[in-house]
Amino acid sequence: MSKQTTDKLNQTGQTAFLYCVTPPTAEQEKRFLSFLRDQKGWTEPSLEIRIDENLESGFILEVGDELYDWSSAGRSAQLREQLGQDLHGAENSFDRYISVLKENVQHFELAAVTMEAGHVLSVGDGIAWIDGMRHVMYGEIVVFEDGSKGMVLSIEEDQAGVILFGDDREISQGTRAVRSGKMAGISVGEDSLGRVLDALGSPLDGRKAPEAAAYYPVERPAPGIIDRVPVDTPLQTGILAIDAMFPIGRGQRELIIGDRQTGKTSIALDTILNQKGKDCLCIYVAIGQKASTVASLVNTLEKNDAMSYTTVICATAADPAPLQYLAPYAGCALAEYFMDKGRDVLIIYDDLSKHAVAYRALSLLLGRSPGREAYPGDVFYLHSRLLERSSHLSPELGGGSITALPVVETLDGDVSAYIPTNVISITDGQIFLENDLFFEGQRPAVNVGLSVSRVGGAAQTKAMKKATGSLRIDLAQYREMAVFTQFSSDLDEMTLNQLKQGKILMELLKQPLAHPLQMVDQVILLTAAVGRKMINVPPKKMREFKPELLKYIRENAPELVKRIETSQDLTERDRDQILSLAEQFAYAFEA
Repeated sequence: MSKQTTDKLNQTGQTAFLYCVTPPTAEQEKRFLSFLRDQKGWTEPSLEIRIDENLESGFILEVGDELYDWSSAGRSAQLREQLGQDLHGAENSFDRYISVLKENVQHFELAAVTMEAGHVLSVGDGIAWIDGMRHVMYGEIVVFEDGSKGMVLSIEEDQAGVILFGDDREISQGTRAVRSGKMAGISVGEDSLGRVLDALGSPLDGRKAPEAAAYYPVERPAPGIIDRVPVDTPLQTGILAIDAMFPIGRGQRELIIGDRQTGKTSIALDTILNQKGKDCLCIYVAIGQKASTVASLVNTLEKNDAMSYTTVICATAADPAPLQYLAPYAGCALAEYFMDKGRDVLIIYDDLSKHAVAYRALSLLLGRSPGREAYPGDVFYLHSRLLERSSHLSPELGGGSITALPVVETLDGDVSAYIPTNVISITDGQIFLENDLFFEGQRPAVNVGLSVSRVGGAAQTKAMKKATGSLRIDLAQYREMAVFTQFSSDLDEMTLNQLKQGKILMELLKQPLAHPLQMVDQVILLTAAVGRKMINVPPKKMREFKPELLKYIRENAPELVKRIETSQDLTERDRDQILSLAEQFAYAFEA
């Protein structure tokens, strides 16, 4: 019979385990047995002594699932926890820290803490099965003997499945685990901005840990309907194709979907860069990506002075599946902290396909039944409970918002696969990036037909609504006509003009990476293009034409630019002035 089985049988009887550095005297042992008779009502208690030099001094008494910790290690843990609570929210000054430290050391009283404990039955692949801990809760943090932690993700009749956050080499069969009484969470605060953190909030940028202002659970109920207000404030991405045709509002969830290497992360990156000076904080959650890719993205953000309002939470492909599973929830908890302060937050989950794969791996290791594509039955709930936390709160609750841009990767453009269809049904629209468009040089490769924003014009300024005009219809007609006329040589003038206008619009929507456009610049370009003032510009010259036109109008009509920026509207007079200036410039440009 194994030692673990013997321990289990003993604990169902009247045997307690005493962990200590030196064996107790006969008198001390007698007092322990007396305690067991009085407190537990045991008639024939017995005590098994186990020497554990890691305790330094004192003892730990294990009675069934209960643990009485009176050791030096326990004292240190209690003092650390008390210090952390007293320093929480304290002003950031050296004198304050010294004062709190003195107060705690002088008046520290050791409490004989009673904790619920269990033992590891088996461990492997980042999963530990624990016996005992009858009252453990789903999502609770469990602490092992070596100080490593895990989270309960499965509760069965006689055991609990725990996903491990660190290395499992120090955990083996029989290792003791203790309930923490705390749900999995992350320390949050203003100091998190400008940092690169892991899924547990620990720094990955070589600097000290950020100052914590609060502790937010990673799992939290989404705001109710009464707590929300309609999405009506635009969140500009700086990408002309998106802001003109698929506007995103603060509090919306807009999916970015497409095959790998079609520019999904580039759209997310441009959106972050465009929030500079707009009082919108950004959180980028990298799930299952290469560390070099994340480092390159952070480098781009730093070059463009965007890290000051951005936090990067990273669980790379090299990290264990539990951290990849936890990362988006940790990012959302940080976003909720800022939203509760009345701030606007943009959060990007890049990408949820890899998140679902990590959860599938954990679920299969936990013995859950596989369903379609081997995903567990609750994979829809996995993402719905995450994305539903994005909202625009009512003014009574501070008026903050979380705007989510989840990213999902498809295979050969198949949007009918399991995870894509799930996330499409949860979000308020999708931006579909097409392979063919990308390889034709159309970047961003946004497919106008399959992309949609269900919030629509409610999240657009009046100026953008008026400037967009017939853009979508013109593009749709061009794509349809281009297919039918590619083999025809004899075309009438109207058809030729329509094809020419379509090519100009397609060139207009091309935009280089890390060059987001301001709203007023988008309005000027759209007004001129839809008004057919660019129709005679050679398509190959459009890249040069656009910035020159904007420069010309800013120099010759600064009051027009200022008026549109201030009023966020486009009057008939302003429109006519833009068309007139664009016509003058186009004539000079052609000459």
